[in-house]
Amino acid sequence: MRCHYCEEEATFAAEKGGVKVGLCTDHFRERLECISDSEELASLEDQLDVTRTD
Repeated sequence: MRCHYCEEEATFAAEKGGVKVGLCTDHFRERLECISDSEELASLEDQLDVTRTD
């Protein structure tokens, strides 16, 4: 599978509703940085209690 944004080999893949999308490491990091500051992620972190260590 190739990256959705470039022709590199995909390192990560996600699937939803039968649609599968791959990302290379660089684009995965880029997208992760983009969502790391989002309110949606903060809300999800609160719901999942990601600060828990057990």
